[in-house]
Amino acid sequence: MELMTVATIAAFAPLVGAALAGLLGWKLGRAFAHTVTIASVAISLVASLVLLKEVASGHSFSGELYTWLAGQGWSIHVGFLVDRLTAVMMVVVTFVSLMVHVYTIGYMADDPGYQRFFAYISLFTFSMLMLVMADNFLQLFFGWEAVGLVSYLLIGFWFKRPTAIYANLKAFLVNRVGDFGFLLGIGFVFAYFGTLQYADVFAKAPTLAHTGIALIPGESWELMTIICVGLFVGAMGKSAQFPLHVWLPDSMEGPTPISALIHAATMVTAGIFMVARMSPLFELSPAALSFVVVIGAITAFFMALVAIVQHDIKRVVAYSTLSQLGYMTMALGAAAYPVAIFHLMTHAFFKAVLFLGAGSVIIAMHHEQDMRRMGGLRKYMPITYATVLLGAMANAGLPPFSGFFSKESIIEALRLSQTPGAGFAYWLAVAGVFVGAFYSFRLVFFAFHGKERFGGDGGHGHGDHGHDDHGHGHAPHESPWVVTLPLVLLAIPSVAIGWWAIQPMLYGGWFGQAIAPTQTMAEMAKLFHGAGAMVLHAFGTLPFWLDIAGVGLAAYLYLVRPDLPAVIKAKAGVLATILERKYGFDDFNDWFFAGGARALGGGLWKWGDRTFIDGIMVNGTARLVGWLAGLARRLQSGYVYHYAFTMIIGVFALLTLWYSRI
Repeated sequence: MELMTVATIAAFAPLVGAALAGLLGWKLGRAFAHTVTIASVAISLVASLVLLKEVASGHSFSGELYTWLAGQGWSIHVGFLVDRLTAVMMVVVTFVSLMVHVYTIGYMADDPGYQRFFAYISLFTFSMLMLVMADNFLQLFFGWEAVGLVSYLLIGFWFKRPTAIYANLKAFLVNRVGDFGFLLGIGFVFAYFGTLQYADVFAKAPTLAHTGIALIPGESWELMTIICVGLFVGAMGKSAQFPLHVWLPDSMEGPTPISALIHAATMVTAGIFMVARMSPLFELSPAALSFVVVIGAITAFFMALVAIVQHDIKRVVAYSTLSQLGYMTMALGAAAYPVAIFHLMTHAFFKAVLFLGAGSVIIAMHHEQDMRRMGGLRKYMPITYATVLLGAMANAGLPPFSGFFSKESIIEALRLSQTPGAGFAYWLAVAGVFVGAFYSFRLVFFAFHGKERFGGDGGHGHGDHGHDDHGHGHAPHESPWVVTLPLVLLAIPSVAIGWWAIQPMLYGGWFGQAIAPTQTMAEMAKLFHGAGAMVLHAFGTLPFWLDIAGVGLAAYLYLVRPDLPAVIKAKAGVLATILERKYGFDDFNDWFFAGGARALGGGLWKWGDRTFIDGIMVNGTARLVGWLAGLARRLQSGYVYHYAFTMIIGVFALLTLWYSRI
């Protein structure tokens, strides 16, 4: 079978599964819906593995499916670019998606929207594959918008809950802000390059590297910087970078499986993938790279701080995702693009473990999400506990787990990078290691250790589901195998894949021509002496001891002295309030943007609609006609002497006019 056929199967199999589940699932039942979607994603995974094997042996290819639009001297088509970068993303997306599909059987067992949910997540997988397999900007934009649309549907899946509708609308609107910049970047590419094909744009880019354009009269800006910043603004929305990060924590209103699918492995990493794909353009703009590295640093550190004050188990993991996305963005800004993709891959596995583990806990706790009503769960849920612990160690970056190799590589890249702002990012990244270890193990110790805090009311609260079919008063118990099996299968790469993949992905030339070679990666290669040596060296480095300090502090506060966090919070005063209010971004957005929009709408209604249109245009016209009619009525009185007087005046006026012309 030729590679183009395999690529087509990989991309479109989930679309077929989504169509069948969505159109026929209501009639043929739940088993049909999950069977057809799981089978379609499994086919896509197998096809992706075949393509990975082919590109590993040097058979990268780019091909056209059909021409969509053509004009004089240009054409836009649907096609696939399958190289080593694409193949890695395809395998990560389809594997995590398959695990989430299996997990959903158990998690959504009692939900009336079961078939609809499977149709949505399969459609999401198709959208993400179209994004990563695109060989031109327009197809990239199609996939980009499609994942945004499906995430809107999934976040608001429980559409009868006002919080879910608020969250999905917020996600949709914030992403539109980013997409505006993204579209501007694509527009400049088409205007100046005359094509949207990646290969043609990358080949022509060096000749336009120093082209200046005057966006403001008298001010010249570099074309490449404008294009790259525009594209990165799109990534800021999709990958939830400061200040467009506000939608991601609220998106936890959706069911837990989509938290793992969208916010661990796929949608939020689309921006990271896109910047890595555009590395030949970003390499030509140091100013854009500097912007990228600073935004990433702010996101990584300051979002990690918010995670330490969250009590909702899913929101802790959500803010952790924001922080890890910041680390990936810092790697991009440091011109260490392979390191960003490496961290994207390791993060996909261990963050999916944490989200799905949190979902397993939520099931056991009768859909309770507040960690203050948990505690002591490890003896009831040994498999979930073990996998979450492994995920937390990888998330914290402890050696030799996968997160250690990727996070340590990011810190090293920042230390060696020549990008302006990399020094600032380096210190925030190092400080973020301590915070990351602390919030990761705070979750583990708070939820799984210590005394049990779920007695009495059975722990029912503001949970993930809108209903509770598990009863109250029963002790938690381990989740069914359809929940725990994906956890175990995802925990394995969370432990091992970093050790195995670091050498080929970062220093073995794995990505080849798919990612632009950089000075930062060349400097890092000189210092790398193998995964084992990297682990041994770590024990003498500052990040390792900050990791240990973070774990130790979490253990002390939540195992030895669980009374202290409340005391520290009271002493912290305004600092704790700032973190709990998430730096006031939501408050500001609600006041300025939402409030401003309401005030503008109210003003337009009051003055524009009611006063001008209704008052002046509609009612005013009627009053004018009435006034004129009143005047006419005075003239049409019916008295003969009025008409005679009018005729005399008329004759006098005509004679006057005639006389003046003589």
